[in-house]
Amino acid sequence: MAHLSSAAIDESAAVALMLRLLSVPGRSREEGEIQATIHRELREMGVPDAAMQFDTAHKRIPGGGAIGNLIVKLPGTRRGPRRLLMAHVDTVPICFGADPVVKGDRIVSRNPTTGLGGDDRAGVGVILTAVREVLRQQRPHPPLTLFFCVQEEIGLYGARYVSVPKLGKPALCFNFDGGKPEEICIGATGDYAMEITLHGHASHAGVHPELGVSAISIAAAAIADLQANGWNGLIQKGKNTGTSNVGIINGGEATNVVTPLVTLKAEARSHDPIFRKKIVAAYEQAFTKAAKMKSADGKVGRCEFTAELKYESFCLPTNAPVVQSARAAIAAAGLTSSLRIGNGGLDANWMVAHGLPTVTLGCGQNQIHTVNEFLHLPSFLNGCRVAMLLANGAGDAT
Repeated sequence: MAHLSSAAIDESAAVALMLRLLSVPGRSREEGEIQATIHRELREMGVPDAAMQFDTAHKRIPGGGAIGNLIVKLPGTRRGPRRLLMAHVDTVPICFGADPVVKGDRIVSRNPTTGLGGDDRAGVGVILTAVREVLRQQRPHPPLTLFFCVQEEIGLYGARYVSVPKLGKPALCFNFDGGKPEEICIGATGDYAMEITLHGHASHAGVHPELGVSAISIAAAAIADLQANGWNGLIQKGKNTGTSNVGIINGGEATNVVTPLVTLKAEARSHDPIFRKKIVAAYEQAFTKAAKMKSADGKVGRCEFTAELKYESFCLPTNAPVVQSARAAIAAAGLTSSLRIGNGGLDANWMVAHGLPTVTLGCGQNQIHTVNEFLHLPSFLNGCRVAMLLANGAGDAT
């Protein structure tokens, strides 16, 4: 039986598993094949079917999906608080058609037109490797939950809509999604999604442009106002910081028509919930003001503005048990841990909102969402070691 602090793993098996996972497509909302692959891999490791179940998150997620989250619960072979290891299974569209191959100390896509999908198949590979080693080496472990969630890339939906009671009330949660396995992300920003519909008035752009109100002009005036007053892009107001971005604009059908309708989608981020709402308020004010634009005969534009919280910010205390357990596992793997707070959204945002303390650890991802993406194998294998040690209960009082 392996000793708890031993970090030995079968590296060749871990890499072979990773190549299999990266070969399976699984865009957001289309995760059926990859979930079936994970289910099969677990069964071949000896995990019984009765320990595995899919929830119905996809039936609650806006827009639906092919399948829900895969949740696996394993009884402990020693006492200790239940631990959860998680990763999301979906990849962004640029990764469709990836053909993984090992080159030196990296896995890359042989197809030069695709990304690799290490975000977050590497996290899946880390967890599956950890479980295989725990079972193969007969390592003692506390009760474990494995959580393979869907639709992270388009809104953290799997974690948001998970059937929380099915997770088994874990006390410590570890999300694998990122680069360096020695970095512990203990917090992340919050995000508001804004949808803006601008109503102008159509007119012939060549005959009587002055009788129209251009919704495009309204949008341009509002964005210029936000930029001039420091509310667009990187935002710094005294001690308050945040970011905002208008990411999608749709409108217009012909150059000879003054455009009567434009829709926009934007976001506002900040670690401070109060300041984040101020950013949203600045956007609403700018677009409402710009919509008062008039035509020569007195017609006025109109703005419809909605904002919805996508995920709330969080920051765990540095002395939280989940943070200390992560540090203990990283140290046992021979690495030096560091703490950071992220400016992007993570599944951990919603896990913490559900009352489940969650840190995020890296697993070797690099240049994600691009055709230059690669998986750094030494970092991936270290991530596997850290995950195995966490599954063993590293940091628990024994």
